[in-house]
Amino acid sequence: MALKDIVEVKRNDAGISTAVGILKQAFGEAFQTGEALRAQHAHTTTYIPAQLPDGVLFAKSSDDVQKAVEICAEHKVPIIPFGTGTSLEGGVNAPAGGISIDVSQMNKIISVNESDLDCVIEPGVTREDLNTYLRASGLFFPIDPGANASLGGMTATRASGTNAVRYGTMKDNVLALEVVLPNGRKITTAQRARKSSAGYDLTRLMVGSEGTLGIITQITLKLQGIPQAITGGVCPFPTLDAAVEAVIYTIQMGLPVARIELVNALQMQAMIDYSKLDFEPTPCLFLEFHGSETGVAEQAEIFNEIAADLGGGPFKWSAVQEERTKLWKARHDAYWAALGLRPGAKAISTDVCVPISRLADCIRDTEADIEELGLIAPIVGHAGDGNFHVLLLIDEENPEEIAMAESFVERLNGRALAMGGTCTGEHGIGQGKMKFLEVELGGAVDVMRGIKRSIDPDNIMNPGKIFTL
Repeated sequence: MALKDIVEVKRNDAGISTAVGILKQAFGEAFQTGEALRAQHAHTTTYIPAQLPDGVLFAKSSDDVQKAVEICAEHKVPIIPFGTGTSLEGGVNAPAGGISIDVSQMNKIISVNESDLDCVIEPGVTREDLNTYLRASGLFFPIDPGANASLGGMTATRASGTNAVRYGTMKDNVLALEVVLPNGRKITTAQRARKSSAGYDLTRLMVGSEGTLGIITQITLKLQGIPQAITGGVCPFPTLDAAVEAVIYTIQMGLPVARIELVNALQMQAMIDYSKLDFEPTPCLFLEFHGSETGVAEQAEIFNEIAADLGGGPFKWSAVQEERTKLWKARHDAYWAALGLRPGAKAISTDVCVPISRLADCIRDTEADIEELGLIAPIVGHAGDGNFHVLLLIDEENPEEIAMAESFVERLNGRALAMGGTCTGEHGIGQGKMKFLEVELGGAVDVMRGIKRSIDPDNIMNPGKIFTL
């Protein structure tokens, strides 16, 4: 996305200047305006140009957030929520300047309710920190987007990941939220009960709103029991179609697979080189089964039979934690492995999601596009739910390569939508996919605009994201 393509939002210089002065006085050293720090709080994870905020507040409590929002609301100053900065579509950029509210220091685990399998946390807690804390309790939080993102950010972007095929996405695992609205009012969207039919589902409204409706200051999450046994492994296939067919049969047979990840031949080659794996560079599935010792062994054997019927295998699996950890570390290191395919290149990650029946078609046509355009772009996918990612390796100083990448992304999103899919399975819209959202949902985007105007009439909460007003 070139700078010219980013939606312009009018800047309120007078209001920003006044608010910066008040915030400095109110928060002291917790409020910073240094350029380097502001640059760290702008978008830097793709080639979308960074747009810096005018100041950064390191909030330490929900009261800090509420106070800062009230100041910004009074002077109509944009607010950009910030967790760990791992979003991928320009979600933390400040197109009209304003104040970045960094909640990384709001990292308390408030309570763990073991009998109810839930916990209450602040938004700056990361998924790895939460699971480390929970280990002794026999519980874990299953959503794993790869990056050690903050759970506030994961909630705001409706994150997903490798375990989604069994445990769902963030929308399925958030029970309740405390949110500071654009006018400074603090609300709680639900109680801890596992289900409710009490009024509008404001929790789901906030999950995935990308900071455009409020700042999340507290989250109640579902937890899961750590399985008695886990098996995992890698299964090679002669073709991409065979691998996807294996995914479909696995799900149709009701095998309770926890993770089923697809990597194409190019990505597998990169992972073999980077992580020293003993496999051939063919399309592969990475799988994991959770359950009892006998159950997971049976499931692994049934999958091996499915793979063999499709010309794949053998499925090399293990119940030994160290061996499984090595394999999944290789999968999580796919990004770093891919960079080795073109040293010095910039990596641009994009994702789409299609019905599983169209996954092979979509990836096959996408690989054809990659070859036609002369790009280097490995593919990984959360095959169990039809979601895949393409990592474009380009020279961002070369305008021709940027144009080529943009053309590829246009084709990819158009193809996914034509197949009944979505322009993003888990990255979110941010700035980068705004035009595709309009194509995907049409008039429904007007309903979103109406909700936004109702809750945030001055458009101060993460403006210039998801859609235009």
